Amino acid sequence: MSPQTDAQLARDVALAAGALLIELCKAGACADNELGDRGDAEANALILDLLHSARPGDFILSEEAQDDPARCGARRVWIVDPLDGTREFRERRADWAVHIGLAIDGVAVTGAVSLPATGRVFATDDSFPSLPPAPAQPRMVVSRTRAHPLVLRVAAAIGAELVPMGSAGAKAMAVVQGDAEIYLHTGGQYEWDNCAPVAVAHAAGLHASRIDGAPLRYNCENPLLPDLLICRPDYAQAVLAAVAAENPTPG
Repeated sequence: MSPQTDAQLARDVALAAGALLIELCKAGACADNELGDRGDAEANALILDLLHSARPGDFILSEEAQDDPARCGARRVWIVDPLDGTREFRERRADWAVHIGLAIDGVAVTGAVSLPATGRVFATDDSFPSLPPAPAQPRMVVSRTRAHPLVLRVAAAIGAELVPMGSAGAKAMAVVQGDAEIYLHTGGQYEWDNCAPVAVAHAAGLHASRIDGAPLRYNCENPLLPDLLICRPDYAQAVLAAVAAENPTPG
């Protein structure tokens, strides 16, 4: 039997964590006021156990676990969000996700994003179809509760239709699926919010960068990674130009 590839492992772990979370959501399985905390903790414990067992020499950076500073000197670091969109999960919506990403030498190269409530999982070893023709009006996924003013200004500048949505993973996979063309975010994220989505987006042939066009780097000492652009390549130049025009003095 061939050894399990990193992409296969990411997919399997994302599916296992998603199945656990779906079970918690079933009526009577978990009190409503405990759902978010239990989802975060139990999915995290399962993911750490599976990854440590399959790749004992790798480091893991998880939103829900104590950070080990020794990871900064490692080439291979799994960067995971056991439950991306805890608010949406608590509300039993569909737009939450599980992120299992792997950064090698600071680059998001492998990953899987599971959308358990819809039964979908996207991984870097998928066969992605060619992108359909671009629509006349691009659709931009934005936060359903707190869209950043800069994002709204850029959307207006390029004439984009706003598509409110929950978690970062759900937004990124909307672009991968062709349900939107642009995901622009600023105002605060961490590496675990976008490592796996960026790996999948790159595998699908999409553009992914910081909002000034700089490459996304992972396994930094400070995991804060506050802004992100994932979009179809044919929109990247227009979005980056609009960001620069609307935000001339970033930071």
